[in-house]
Amino acid sequence: MGRETSDAPSGALPGVSYVMPVLNDVTHVRAAVDSLLDQDYEGPFDVAIAVGPSIDGTNELVEELSRADARVKVIDNLVGSTPAGLNIAIRATSNPIIVRVDAHSVLPRDYTRIAVEAILRTGAGNVGGIMDARGTSVFEDAVAAAYGSRVGLGGTPHHVGGEEGPADTVYLGVFRRDVLADVGLFDERIKRGQDWELNRRIRAGGHTVWFTPKLRVVYRPRPTLSRLARQFFSTGMWRGELSRRFPSRNTLRYFVPPLMVIGVTAGTLLGIGGIVQAAIGVVPWLLAAFAVPAFYALTVLLAAVGMPGPISARARLWLLVVLPCIHFCWGIGFIPGYLLLASNIAAQKYEKGNDTRVNPQS
Repeated sequence: MGRETSDAPSGALPGVSYVMPVLNDVTHVRAAVDSLLDQDYEGPFDVAIAVGPSIDGTNELVEELSRADARVKVIDNLVGSTPAGLNIAIRATSNPIIVRVDAHSVLPRDYTRIAVEAILRTGAGNVGGIMDARGTSVFEDAVAAAYGSRVGLGGTPHHVGGEEGPADTVYLGVFRRDVLADVGLFDERIKRGQDWELNRRIRAGGHTVWFTPKLRVVYRPRPTLSRLARQFFSTGMWRGELSRRFPSRNTLRYFVPPLMVIGVTAGTLLGIGGIVQAAIGVVPWLLAAFAVPAFYALTVLLAAVGMPGPISARARLWLLVVLPCIHFCWGIGFIPGYLLLASNIAAQKYEKGNDTRVNPQS
């Protein structure tokens, strides 16, 4: 399980550093920072925002937040990626507890207190909970419902909940700095899935990743279909890369979306071939292939109609589009990722970066 840790005097709460990478997030970052400053944790803390070269006013906003509160510091993230920003922010802080924050997330007031209590109680290297997706529009409501369903993202504990205990990975994470020093920081060559990969190293290093459903973080989904599609194509591509690089028993479930894409596409094309057969007077036996896309369409329809929770009728209609968008974009992205394209692209960008990057194992 690891050992209890604190650099604070006996009886005192350990200091906490919130680390947040930000890039073109002017809409959400103020609420995210406000939720950190409003925590009921009584120990000392600071906030490090690693801001990438944004074009929507994010840089100006975070500078304003820093001027308003001396505990908020802003560091330039010239690379612009999430893992690079996290590493820059971690290196710019010194407290023994590191809270990883996303610009799209809003922490409940008791988040840090509960997480630090869990670390001191279990000695875990990382503690995290549930990504509680909540929308602010009908479209975002549909995306949030998909996130929290087994049909949408597969039903992992950090999306749908579960019992407290050791886990493969958790949402965001509250880390012991000494554990990160032991296993290394985030791997900057991995643009998505870097949390899972770091948690893999934490577990391989003999430390515990601890899940507790008491930690629920509000997450704001992507507001448009195009941004959702880009998000899940990139996520699928990097999941393919990680599945190829680190195969395990749990890897098999990641092949379901790409197999679905292949099956639905092949079934549709073969079915069209059946229409051609009928048109030229041949027995249209290929029409039977339409059963595959029909089954998938029925699955999506039943999932949208039967989605639990207080979801509006309009949001359920959006689910008919959102669910296939998630499934197909993730599945299509997985294929080139598994075929090494993700790592090749990342390696090229990594070589063109600047000297602010760090070795993840340093």
